[in-house]
Amino acid sequence: MSVNPIRPWRSIHRRTSRQIMVGDVPVGGGAPISVQTMTNTATTDVAATVAQVQAAAEAGADIVRVSVPDEASSKALKEIVRESPVPIVADIHFHYKRGIESAEAGAACLRINPGNIGKPDRVREVIAAARDHGCSMRIGVNAGSLEKHLLEKYGEPCPDAMVESGMEHMRILQDNDFHEFKISVKASDVFMAAAAYQQLADQCDAPIHLGITEAGGLMSGTIKSAIGLGNLLWMGIGDTLRVSLSADPVEEVKVGYEILKSLGLRHRGVNIISCPSCARQGFDVIKTVEVLEKRLEHIKTPMSLSIIGCVVNGPGEALMTDVGFTGGGAGSGMVYLAGKASHKMTNERMIDHIVEEVEKRAAEIEAGEAEPQAAE
Repeated sequence: MSVNPIRPWRSIHRRTSRQIMVGDVPVGGGAPISVQTMTNTATTDVAATVAQVQAAAEAGADIVRVSVPDEASSKALKEIVRESPVPIVADIHFHYKRGIESAEAGAACLRINPGNIGKPDRVREVIAAARDHGCSMRIGVNAGSLEKHLLEKYGEPCPDAMVESGMEHMRILQDNDFHEFKISVKASDVFMAAAAYQQLADQCDAPIHLGITEAGGLMSGTIKSAIGLGNLLWMGIGDTLRVSLSADPVEEVKVGYEILKSLGLRHRGVNIISCPSCARQGFDVIKTVEVLEKRLEHIKTPMSLSIIGCVVNGPGEALMTDVGFTGGGAGSGMVYLAGKASHKMTNERMIDHIVEEVEKRAAEIEAGEAEPQAAE
C-alpha cells in the first residue's frame, strides 16, 4: 500500500490481491509494482535476445517476456534463461508443447490462455509441467483475440466479454488446483481496457498485469498508456505492468517507471523537475535537460533534481529537491543542495557541476548519510 500519512491527498490504496512469484520477483500481495517489457528479436538469435534482455534489465526491467512460437525457440529459451539477469516469461499461443518445453527450459512464467491450447488433458500436461518446474502463469486476455462464442454472445469485443473470457480461463486453472497465476485484460482502446480492468478487479483476487496493448509509437503510445494505466494505478489496480510501444523495449521500461514515479508508486533514478522555458530563462533549459537526462541515466538511486530557468519558480522548486539549479543573470545561476541555496555556478560549467553534485548526493543517500528530499 502506498500511503503518505503526512499528505493524505497523495495516498493510493492498492487493491488487495494474493501474491505469486515470477522467479524471484513477487507479484501482488502488496509487493512493489513490477515493470516488464518484451523482446522483439528472433528468439532463436540467442545473442541478440540476451543483449536486449540485459539492456532492459539495466534500464530497470524486473521481468522480461520472450516469444516462443516454435520448437527451435523453446531450445533457445534455455540458454536465454541461463544468461538472463531477470526472470523470463515465455509467451505461448495455442501449442501446448511449447508451454511444456518452456517450463522445462526454466521459464519463470508462461503467458498462456488455457482455453486456447486444446483438450483438457493437454491443459493438465501444461499445468503439471508448470507445477513441476516452479513456473507461474499469466492469463492474457486480449480484445483482439476473443473466443468465437463470446463474440457471438456480445456481438463485438467489449469489457464484459473480456472479463468473461478471463474468468473462464481462471476456472480452468483453478479446477486443476493451480493458483499461481496473474491475469490481464488488454485492449488498444483505453476506455475498453480501463472498464475491463475495473470489472476484473472486483471479481477476483488474482494479481493483475496492466497494459494498453498495441498502444502505438513512442509519443502516442506513451500518452495513451499514461492515461490508461495511470488512471487504473491511481484507483489502486495493478500489480505489474508493461507499456506496449512500437519502440525499443528499453523505452517501454523507462515509460513504465515514469508512470509509477509520477504516482509515487516506485522510485528509481533521478526525477528531473524542469520548466518548459520562456523569455525569462537565464540559460538554455531545454538543451540542458536533454543533456542531463543522458548524463544521469546511470544513477539508480531515487532522488530529485530541479532545473528551472529563472527565479520566479526556481527557488521554490529547489527547496523540494536534492539538487537544484536556478537561472540568474550575468551568465550564472544558483546551485541548491538538499533544498538550500549553496553557491553560484557559471552556465558554462553548470552541466558538469550538476552531474558531480548529483553523483555525490546519490552516494550519500546510498551510504545512509542523507535522505532524499522527495522520498514519498
